Amino acid sequence: MPTDEQIIRNILETWMRESKAGNAAALADLMSEDVVFLVPGHPPLRGRAQFLQTFEQVIQYVEMDGTSEPQEIQISGDMAYCWNHLSVKVTPWQGDGERKRSGYTLSVFRKFPDGVWRLIRDANLLSDETE
Repeated sequence: MPTDEQIIRNILETWMRESKAGNAAALADLMSEDVVFLVPGHPPLRGRAQFLQTFEQVIQYVEMDGTSEPQEIQISGDMAYCWNHLSVKVTPWQGDGERKRSGYTLSVFRKFPDGVWRLIRDANLLSDETE
């Protein structure tokens, strides 16, 4: 049986794989209904529905690929956090203009009564690397 830490690592791996595949339904299963995403320069993205709507719009125009390197995972009861180094490449389906972003994220997870860990908060501090 996997440990809670391994389950959270699996969530991060699944997130990267399913983002690249454009699989919004798989991403939905990884987050709580009231998830909040924080990105510099933008208002908070509140809720699973808003995230999925934004994701589905974006993947019509670009492919995303990246790597996730967890730096620390701490678990206390039914709450956990992970800070992570993330590198993402965004490539338009038509034309050029590939963008690369990297930096750190801080993600908070909760283990819900059904026993499933889900992302509840995410602060994304990626910076543009594209020259």
